[in-house]
Amino acid sequence: MLATWHRRVKCGGRSVGSPSLCGAVVLSCNRSSLAETMTEEKRDYQEVPTKEGDEVKAEGEVVGLKPKMTLFNGITVIVGSIIGSGIFISPSVVLQNTGSVGMSLVVWIISGLFSMVGAYCYAELGCMIQKTGADYAYIMVTFGPLLAFMRLWVECIIVRPCSQTIVALTFSIYIMKPFFPDCETPDSAERLLAAVCILVLTFVNCWNVKWATRVQDIFTGAKLFALAVIIITGFVQLGRGQTQYFTFDNTEPDFTKVALSFYSGLFAYNGWNYLNFVIEELKEPVKNLPKAIYISISLVTIVYVLANVAFYTTLSPYEVLGSEAVAVTFASRLYGSMAWIMPFFVACSTFGAVNGVLLTSSRLFYAGAMEGQMPEILTMIQVKRMTPAPAVLFMSFLSLIYLGSSNISALISYVGFATWLSIGIAVLCVPWLRWKAPELARPIKVHLIWPILYIIATIFITVVPMYAAPIETGIGVGIISTGIPVYLLFIKLRKPHWVKEILSKNNLILQKLMMVCQPEKAAKL
Repeated sequence: MLATWHRRVKCGGRSVGSPSLCGAVVLSCNRSSLAETMTEEKRDYQEVPTKEGDEVKAEGEVVGLKPKMTLFNGITVIVGSIIGSGIFISPSVVLQNTGSVGMSLVVWIISGLFSMVGAYCYAELGCMIQKTGADYAYIMVTFGPLLAFMRLWVECIIVRPCSQTIVALTFSIYIMKPFFPDCETPDSAERLLAAVCILVLTFVNCWNVKWATRVQDIFTGAKLFALAVIIITGFVQLGRGQTQYFTFDNTEPDFTKVALSFYSGLFAYNGWNYLNFVIEELKEPVKNLPKAIYISISLVTIVYVLANVAFYTTLSPYEVLGSEAVAVTFASRLYGSMAWIMPFFVACSTFGAVNGVLLTSSRLFYAGAMEGQMPEILTMIQVKRMTPAPAVLFMSFLSLIYLGSSNISALISYVGFATWLSIGIAVLCVPWLRWKAPELARPIKVHLIWPILYIIATIFITVVPMYAAPIETGIGVGIISTGIPVYLLFIKLRKPHWVKEILSKNNLILQKLMMVCQPEKAAKL
């Protein structure tokens, strides 16, 4: 369904030059919109020459995203993206909706299994459609541009920037907690520090992909160390017989509220599909993608369940419900003068998670722009650094807008509904393509029972909570629905000539500012 295309990086009969100021001619002659460019006949690339002595871009290397990520990098991207703020802020929300420690642990286990099934289905899709953009690309191939744009709209407007804002806020709360041990941290300071976190990581991701993956590797290790300390402490407490809170007493009788708890549980696992978004930058994706998924999800599920067990060996349900930072409360009860290490390592955990979200999310915007469904500037690659700098900056800008609200619980509700509705549609691609396109090569082929079970469960966790939280889900539906008129007005309808001229001039200005041009690599199915 998707055609393979190339774009000529050329102006006035000559190739776009090096990134020096005098030679910065960046596609000023290509005034047509990206959507029209995609429908033109296939054209060859012209190589972008490099400046002698360029330390980043090798001689003769074309502009585009490069497969630099190893299996280990893939595991750290998934683990680092999943383990962020969720395990440290969600225990209290899950407990609030389930009513008992026993039922909350059941929700954590089921959420992990649910994520594993979804990741299993994504392994087939990712190896079959090796294209940056993950579920956006899968929906585009399967159901066409309208539903793909709706998925892109949900991710751009709600899920990704909102998730990054939540994690950045959690980072600021934990890193400031030692300075405000007996009172709440100032709201304005939380937002300011969260903004600094986002901006620092924006620079890293714009400057060098290796820097971004190195940050991911280091801070993934830090967060696993913090959770290992919590888990080991939990085993010591269990050895002392601290099991009095592990009961099903006071379990919430309202089934819809229990269903609502899955939003918070699944939010903590959110990120299991993030490696699919950067599959073009993964070495040997058919071999490494499924391995990275299986190892990462299994590890995270075990860690999450054991961490929750550890919390409840020391903290009563009332203490968990009343704590803004569960891990800090846990540490203050047991570690004495060394209690400061917990907020420090949790801050490291969330810092790495912000990096993981930013690293993968910018690739989604890049993929959407390559399909002509987002501004053309987001297709551009920095000619020296080989990073999708415009997409990274766009993602950061949206995240900073969400810092206008510091209500984490409300933000999680918006993210939960939109995320699992969209992912459910993406998993529907598996049985649909089995029927419509059986000839496609499938290096991994899952049994159809798994996508069917996942789709049924998705319907459950998106429909049932509508009764328990109609306002939050209603707002989510309203935001999603705004994508329809946007699609009709800005993508489906043909743009007037004067609009194209304005867009072209804006693109030229932004290209000169950021020294970017379109990639010289054909999209592939």
